[in-house]
Amino acid sequence: MGAVDGGPLIVVPASALDRWGGCTDDGVIVGGTDVPDDYDRACGVEGWAGVIDVGAESSGVVLADEPATTCYLSEQKIFLRWLAADSDAELLEAAMAVLDDPVREWEDCGVWETDGAAVLLDSAVAGSDLAVEYPDGGGFPEQARISVPAGRWSVRAFHRTGDFPWVGIVRLLPAPSQACV
Repeated sequence: MGAVDGGPLIVVPASALDRWGGCTDDGVIVGGTDVPDDYDRACGVEGWAGVIDVGAESSGVVLADEPATTCYLSEQKIFLRWLAADSDAELLEAAMAVLDDPVREWEDCGVWETDGAAVLLDSAVAGSDLAVEYPDGGGFPEQARISVPAGRWSVRAFHRTGDFPWVGIVRLLPAPSQACV
């Protein structure tokens, strides 16, 4: 279970990594232009998560707002965001309590389609740069491989603050198939 820091984070199908451009000198935030780059689009996601295009034929899940350390728990199909907790065990316990609550209200964040395995990364990093070491031996960009089955996934989010510990969860649930007419 790898963890990634930064923000916003994005989950991109491994097959589409080369189509994620990240933050560029030609975008709105860094370049001061009127044309948003991929990082600008990820920063524009409202709410706790959202689905945006990655190239013309793929999409990614943006884990918005919080620059929280995030990991993926494949058994539960959740992205667990460390907002405030004293330990891993305390964070995991809080997350399981959220998942076990049958009346919990989740934010609907769209439908994500993937052809299988994906990568969690900081949305500022271009997918093609994940294998490029930072200058002066600074290591490689953070990333975590995500084992998710191919398919359509409803993306739901919940963040609990106030009562300690604070926890953020972005959940993947099987989405209904699209009906053909």
